[in-house]
Amino acid sequence: MHPVKLRTHYYQQFDADYARDVPGEGYGGWKTGEVELSPQHTALVVMHAWDCGGLDEYPGWRRAVEYYPRAVQIARDVFPPILDAVRASTMPVFHVVGWHDYYKQMPGYQKTLEIAGASPEFPQVAADAVYEKLQRFREQHVFVGDRNRPDVEEGRQHIKFLPAAQPREDEPIAEDSHQLAALCRAHGINHLVYIGFAINWCLLMSPGGMVELSRYGVICSTIREAVTAVENKETAREEREKQQALWRTSINSGFVFDAEGFIAAAKAMPRRG
Repeated sequence: MHPVKLRTHYYQQFDADYARDVPGEGYGGWKTGEVELSPQHTALVVMHAWDCGGLDEYPGWRRAVEYYPRAVQIARDVFPPILDAVRASTMPVFHVVGWHDYYKQMPGYQKTLEIAGASPEFPQVAADAVYEKLQRFREQHVFVGDRNRPDVEEGRQHIKFLPAAQPREDEPIAEDSHQLAALCRAHGINHLVYIGFAINWCLLMSPGGMVELSRYGVICSTIREAVTAVENKETAREEREKQQALWRTSINSGFVFDAEGFIAAAKAMPRRG
């Protein structure tokens, strides 16, 4: 299969200019260029595209997780043309899941277990009284707050796939990096293009995310319009944490594509038989 070309955004993290008051302002910054995707070695990853209920169902959860309405809108409006284009091609779609057991009986997950085998366990460090107090302080004052915790705990027991992100029966499902890396090896994949939520949290740091998959040698990219980020009080209005995460993706692991260009590239790939 011949590679297909598409435009990418990348960040040029050089050259610092020490003649300036702030040498980093000499960096090239965001630029665009043309790169190639290999149809047989690239996969789309839909990660943590959860249906977490509405504001009226779990108001405490929504008070602590303000990005969720943006995620629902993106899944509804941005995901379908991307998934349609990829599913019509030979490029595989992988799903990364977690938390609840809503996926455990699905054929895609059962097949992954056959391929990957048992995932490694991570024995936890010993806790003491001070440790417990520190964790309790964070629960009360950092995230999510005692008022909100019952809604969060209840909501997490009922998460499922958003309708636009529902896996097809033949699409593999992984719940951690061990399983996703095994899928990459089994399918000959060395480049993953992530969509889902949130780009600076789950997609970056959770099991199956970019940081861990990069350690397996996988290029990890994303599609700008198909992600949002966890924002804070100071960044929410301009979604600056999303911009920070796109920069980090470019520097650490891969490329930032536009939805339109990625869809065109997928349509240029060999068609599924």
